[in-house]
Amino acid sequence: MNSETSPAPGTPPRSPRSASTSQQARDTHTARQAREFSMRFTSSPRGARLARQLVSCRLDAWGHPYTCRANETLTQITAELTANAVRHGHVAGRDFHLRLIATADTLRVEVTDTRAERMPPGRLHQPQDDATSGRGLLIVARLATRWAVTPRTEAPGKTVWAEVGLR
Repeated sequence: MNSETSPAPGTPPRSPRSASTSQQARDTHTARQAREFSMRFTSSPRGARLARQLVSCRLDAWGHPYTCRANETLTQITAELTANAVRHGHVAGRDFHLRLIATADTLRVEVTDTRAERMPPGRLHQPQDDATSGRGLLIVARLATRWAVTPRTEAPGKTVWAEVGLR
């Protein structure tokens, strides 16, 4: 006899409420654990587009629907960071790496490329009005709660990361 489905002799059956409370406790514990998605993409516009789409899809699967502010914001940030990795961090034959981390309070995206000598500027400047590029990190800075660039320690390159607070 399975003790989870049938009460022991002399034990009153568990009420449906206590079973759902137990399930809620498990769900809350799972929600507090960090979730992570990580993948390498070809350093091409197609790779950047796929990375952006997979981030949006993964966030939806993790309970942040496509149309919610957090999903839309992190998807836009991902688009900017992956486009920069392709445009400024491309090394022939090398991919870029994307890592997505979700905790109860924060969504974080990290984009790593292998080009260490092409670091983003320490200070962002508004481009000329007629410029056709140069606004990506300004967009990231405006949308993200925090963002930064860190050098890779195990190999050449850098990681540009951004976080969006959920509260």
